Amino acid sequence: MRRIVPEGAAGPSVITVGDSLSHLDAYCNAPPAAIITDAAVRRLHGMRFPVCEVIEIGVGEESKTLTTVGEVYEAFLRLGVDRSSQVVAIGGGIVCDVAGFAASTYLRGLRFGFVPTTLLAQVDAGVGGKNGVNLHGYKNLVGTFTQPDFVLCDLDLLSTLPQAELQNGFAEVIKQATIGDASLFSFLETLVQEALRLDRGVIERIIYYSLKIKAAIVSRDERESGERRKLNFGHTIGHAVEKVHHPSHGRAISLGMSAASRLSAAMGLLSREDMERIECLLAAFGLPLSMEIDGSLVWDALWKDKKKEGKEVHFVLLEGIGNARIVPISIDALKGVIDDLCQHR
Repeated sequence: MRRIVPEGAAGPSVITVGDSLSHLDAYCNAPPAAIITDAAVRRLHGMRFPVCEVIEIGVGEESKTLTTVGEVYEAFLRLGVDRSSQVVAIGGGIVCDVAGFAASTYLRGLRFGFVPTTLLAQVDAGVGGKNGVNLHGYKNLVGTFTQPDFVLCDLDLLSTLPQAELQNGFAEVIKQATIGDASLFSFLETLVQEALRLDRGVIERIIYYSLKIKAAIVSRDERESGERRKLNFGHTIGHAVEKVHHPSHGRAISLGMSAASRLSAAMGLLSREDMERIECLLAAFGLPLSMEIDGSLVWDALWKDKKKEGKEVHFVLLEGIGNARIVPISIDALKGVIDDLCQHR
């Protein structure tokens, strides 16, 4: 079992890797007022929940809306949740995002914790204090920066995930390594098969060091005014592709990372050897380097990206594996990158 304690503006947030959902009570400051989850997670793991009220939300991005948040508020009101209450989200990234947003805004802020049940949520969505929902299909346009009291990563929960869901998480793991830890990147290169079969020692180390990268960046820039933007590596184009064509998150972000790596190399910032290593690692985890896309629709989606300021986007490029750099790039310049993706499809 490993632990990380990043400091936020409101105090520390304890992240534990390798403990069990069965020990959830030890992480709560009192019996939780409610658990927020979805039907699939409740069916698989509900027998391990502590005895308390359960609020179910829907599954999929269509449930990550203000309408769902309103339903959670209604449940809080019905249950008599007050400012002394603590709520716990048990689920993937959508459950954590919705629960964190609802808790951080109800009564101007409740205490809350996360038990992320997917690899993606354990290494990314459940950590960092970003809580948000989509608006008219655009990702995370409404949200808050509020850290959970705790994040409990139970590795046994990952055994129920399909391969496609694991790939979503490994895409984010590769992102973390690529922007912040060349040693973790090399570790991934040498132990692909062990990672894919969730070897206990390997996956614990991967999750722990991925979280250390993100926790360190978040501690230095909690509200994404500078360095935290590095965590968007691959996401500017990836989110636009995801919005337009609806591939899985990992597949879309893989395409975005490949494009950003190629742009970094074209600008003379990244060696061709490192660019090829990044693309080889993505491919080794079954992630795509190309797919059928409609360039005009993807470019249009970039105009609505929340990271856009005026006619520029804070774009993350690489100066080497483990060394990311934020560069303002015009939306028009990115059109060439998208056109290049279309030519390689």
